[in-house]
Amino acid sequence: MNLDGFSMRPLTLELEKSLVGGRVDKITQQNKVNLTFTIRQPGKTFLLRISVAPQNPSVHLIKKAPENLPEPPTFCMVLRKNLEGGRIAAIRQHELDRIIFIDVDSIGAGGKIQTLTLAAELIGKYSNLILISDGQIIDALKKIGTNSSRVRTVLPNQIYQMPPAQDKLDIFAVNVKKIIERIKSDESARLDKAIMNSCQGFGPQTAKEVAFQAEQTNLLDALIKIRENVSPCMIQDGAGKILAISAVKLNYLRGNVKTFETLSELLEVADEIAGSYVPPDKERFTKLVNNELRRATNKISVLTEELAAADNADDWRIRADNLSTYRYRLKDHADDLISVPNIYSETAEEISIPLDKRLTIAANVQACYKKYDKLKRSTKFIAAQIELCREEIFYLESVAHSLENSTTLADIDEIRTELIAGGYLKDVKKRTALSKKPQPLKFTAPDGTEILVGKNNSQNDRLTFKIAALDDLWLHTKDITGSHVIIRSSNVSDETLQLAAELAAYFSKAQNSSKVPVDYVQCKFVKKPSGAKPGFVIFTNQRTIYVTPREGIQNILATAQD
Repeated sequence: MNLDGFSMRPLTLELEKSLVGGRVDKITQQNKVNLTFTIRQPGKTFLLRISVAPQNPSVHLIKKAPENLPEPPTFCMVLRKNLEGGRIAAIRQHELDRIIFIDVDSIGAGGKIQTLTLAAELIGKYSNLILISDGQIIDALKKIGTNSSRVRTVLPNQIYQMPPAQDKLDIFAVNVKKIIERIKSDESARLDKAIMNSCQGFGPQTAKEVAFQAEQTNLLDALIKIRENVSPCMIQDGAGKILAISAVKLNYLRGNVKTFETLSELLEVADEIAGSYVPPDKERFTKLVNNELRRATNKISVLTEELAAADNADDWRIRADNLSTYRYRLKDHADDLISVPNIYSETAEEISIPLDKRLTIAANVQACYKKYDKLKRSTKFIAAQIELCREEIFYLESVAHSLENSTTLADIDEIRTELIAGGYLKDVKKRTALSKKPQPLKFTAPDGTEILVGKNNSQNDRLTFKIAALDDLWLHTKDITGSHVIIRSSNVSDETLQLAAELAAYFSKAQNSSKVPVDYVQCKFVKKPSGAKPGFVIFTNQRTIYVTPREGIQNILATAQD
């Protein structure tokens, strides 16, 4: 879902028009791959996002300031030291490669003006951000040593080298007829493949569009048309998944077409749809919780097998009683297995009893009784362990659900605290406290009633037992992991109850199900057992409503306030 070099050309011109001459006011970093530059022009402020995420690297303008890391990483500090306060002198693309250079004039040692260059290499999994001075690397977001690449290393104090060049033609610098000759000389490839092999910066989408247009008219007109027409667009399938984004309209591809005024608008919407922003530690915590879930699930399997064995404890007692009855007929250390009439069988059916030849018959009797006693004692213990495992799985599923819905650093920080308190995570380093405590989601029903939704277990507890009044209505999906929902009213209309129940179903594991059971009861009937895990409650006097989240629930979610 990334732009090719051809589509980055109009993007570069767009950024150049808006940003050249502007002052770099602030540089922030959102996670390992995303940074934001605040650039001030007379009467205007622009936010320039630079992302080297492998799946969708880009440089584009955004409208809303993103959430930043509480402590800026080293590379961000290097950029601040060298670029903040400087003015953007130029924004340029290297030929039609996916490399954009941002030149910044700043005051260096001795009050002299120096020009530093930030190279944004937007080349898929090899994407990188490199700060350069007079051709020498100052620092890089991703340092690449000889262990990672034998072709090209990227390390401080090295001379900056361009990625290896390709023998292709620039459609804006070379006569189109010469390009057509090169394409026709590639007889072994399909037309779109030959176009991609011959034209610099052409990715699969652009090449296929030229081939499609060539079938309608001819190759010369198709190349000229795509070179001159800029119409940023996004193609989506029926489910809303992005099929392609491009600086030109893609007529060859079927799907829902959405056009944009600028490429920055296109890229910002594409990022929102793809959910490219992942709060730091979210993936790590998700992996941790999933591992704990697998461990608890495997433990239940083992305990279940042990419980099944314990349920057969009476077999050992029966063996012991039969051995004790017939012990005087048997010889010590003589047999591995004996068969005798079962004293508990009305028809005197024989029972086979394995023996340990190392022991006497009396010792074998005692061994059978000991095994019986041990299994009998363990039955209650194993059953309790299985119940604890089930409670832990239910709790971990609620944490996993919270992580899935977490979109901010504050949300993740609350989950971090919860995992540390639960013993799943060690608090290995001191962290800067977040200034703003996250709040539950707030919705307003059509009749004006306020509806609150917790985003994680900590918020669920705070919402239910500290924020809500005793006569407020509490909702939760019945026996399904999900969020606590509060209706801030003692007199609730049917429409508001329906909406709140749909929100409870949406913010649960049953989000995509129909006829989801949702329990509701006044908050005064909801209690938290002593020592219970975060988010766990018990309640009485509840009633149940069955709902299916409406298609229009997305419109309601868009009105949420934190």
